Amino acid sequence: MKSKKSTVQSIVYFGITAMLIAYFFPREGKFRYQFYEGKPWRYGLLTAPNDFPIYKTDEEVKAEKDSIKRKFEPYFRLDTNVKTEQIEKLRANHSAAAVRETGDTPYLKYIECELEQIYDGGILPAQQLENLKKDHVEQVYVLENNMAGPRRTENFHTAKSAYDRLLNSLPPPLEAAHLMSFHVGDYLADNAGEDREMSEKMLNGQLKNVALSTGMVQAGERIVDRGEVVDHKTYNMLRSLKIIHESRSAGDRQLGLIWTGQFILVFGILFCCGLYMATFCPELFFRRRNAIFILLCLLVFCLLSEVCVKHDLFNLYILPFAIVPIVVRTFFDSHTALFTHLVTVLLCSLVAPFPHEFLLLQILAGIVVVFSLKELSQRSQLIRCSIFIFMTYTLGYLSLSLYQEGDLGKIRWIVLLFFGINLILLLFSYTLVYILEKLFGYTSPITLIELSNINTPLLKKLSETCPGTFQHSLQVSILASAAGSEIGADTQLVRTGALYHDIGKMEHPVFFTENQKGDANPHRNLPFEKSAQIIIRHVAEGIKLAEKASLPKAVVDFIRTHHGTGKTKYFYHSFRNAFPDTPVDESQFTYPGPNPFSKETAILMMADSVEAASRSLNEYTDEKLCMLVDRIIDGQMADGLLKNAPLTFHEIEVIKTTFVEKLKTMYHTRISYPDLITERT
Repeated sequence: MKSKKSTVQSIVYFGITAMLIAYFFPREGKFRYQFYEGKPWRYGLLTAPNDFPIYKTDEEVKAEKDSIKRKFEPYFRLDTNVKTEQIEKLRANHSAAAVRETGDTPYLKYIECELEQIYDGGILPAQQLENLKKDHVEQVYVLENNMAGPRRTENFHTAKSAYDRLLNSLPPPLEAAHLMSFHVGDYLADNAGEDREMSEKMLNGQLKNVALSTGMVQAGERIVDRGEVVDHKTYNMLRSLKIIHESRSAGDRQLGLIWTGQFILVFGILFCCGLYMATFCPELFFRRRNAIFILLCLLVFCLLSEVCVKHDLFNLYILPFAIVPIVVRTFFDSHTALFTHLVTVLLCSLVAPFPHEFLLLQILAGIVVVFSLKELSQRSQLIRCSIFIFMTYTLGYLSLSLYQEGDLGKIRWIVLLFFGINLILLLFSYTLVYILEKLFGYTSPITLIELSNINTPLLKKLSETCPGTFQHSLQVSILASAAGSEIGADTQLVRTGALYHDIGKMEHPVFFTENQKGDANPHRNLPFEKSAQIIIRHVAEGIKLAEKASLPKAVVDFIRTHHGTGKTKYFYHSFRNAFPDTPVDESQFTYPGPNPFSKETAILMMADSVEAASRSLNEYTDEKLCMLVDRIIDGQMADGLLKNAPLTFHEIEVIKTTFVEKLKTMYHTRISYPDLITERT
């Protein structure tokens, strides 16, 4: 029975997950109708519940504002003091008496008159005038004495164009060469410039006056009825009704009620998920690591969906929801993978634009994942699975669109592009599996297959250092995987564990009979206790080698438990027979354990003992093999070595039968080939 502490912890984890999911939910009240422009209305008759404006779309409002910005006429300010200062400066430099003596009075009057006109027209900095012409601004407003009036851009001067006018507009008999002696360029200065503050103020005023609506819908007015195609006008009416509905639910009281409803709904779904796990997969619900892993799978995709829909980042079908069943199936069973996927898409459908369509496609994808990854043993299966998912999405969407529309022209083909991006993201599932494997300490079937390659450094060294032990490990892996397959255990895990269970013998290979040559036996000169300790030590040394090689914990458990808390019976019995009256310290002859705690580790313990004992048989008849298997496994059960393993008596009988059948195959006798008799001449 599970402890109260683990139960409370799991409930807390589920509660926190529900709060996080509900917290990121869109706070607006959910508009219960889903609609697309150009698609039929799938609900009944809809009339306006009250008066409401028909809002323009964001694109329409933006287009109007952009048009105002393009046509806006900026405001410029004219500084009248510049004209006065420059004319006074001219008069000061050319006194009236001096002008009368030289006869330059006509020149001076001409200059003053022209300067009056030029400054009244305005002298702009050359760059500003160039920018106005570049932006095709034909008219601006000029502020003079706090009064604004329109003025053509072409009427402005720059210092250069004003100077050219002074020289080129001379009436006869005045001469340009003599005019230049007045240095008229010294009296030309900019007296106009853009008033950016006033321009921005006036522009913002015009932008604020842009109408956000194009009309009103009266209460009770008919909007749309079932089967009618939602045209542009109807779409804007529906969209406006949705905006009004969501804005009215934005008060503090309404927001609190909405969040409460969201939390209860999400927690209810997660509560059902927790009940399923606690009832059918208790190792998921009550083990903290597993519960956190499943909840993270749910949480990540729920948050991504909520943020995506709330901020309109991208289409929801780009998110690779099928990664959830892929990673869960990689580390757990198919039922858990499918159920986790169903809960995930059910939660995400609460924010999806078209929940029914979304649920249909995602459930189909989850079913395809479970079937295509029934036996995950190769990387290529993940790629094939991703392609199957893309095909499922595509066929499902096209068939659903044809069913709803009955018109190929109304299919949104861009959705297939979203499915293509989804496929690309799914191809990264292998990398994600590797990351999760390291993060949570899981062991994937692909990793087990890679470790079971006999060319890995550790197994290669075992075959070279301890050829007898290596052969024994191979035989044990055959027995164990066959038995595991018959009772529904993880065959790949038990096969890999069998290959590594005796790697500790590499430290002292000659002390194990399968590696001894001839009559050389180092145990002959050792006390029984010492010999037992050397044999027992191979478990601890194997664990040390496995941890140094970074083998997964699931594989290390086979090394740790393959003898359980059993005894080295050969030396234990030899000691008791040699010294019947001497008290025996049983700890000197007992393995440290622990005992097997899973089907796979229990199968390995039985296969290891049966295979080793079978080598002592003189003949391999059915009767002797059955007696051997029964004696070994019944003895282990009697010693309590299998009491922690979740095996039924029926499964143990199936394992025994499988061992006998496999041993008969291993030790079958081959026919002798006759020699060729040469013909006598």
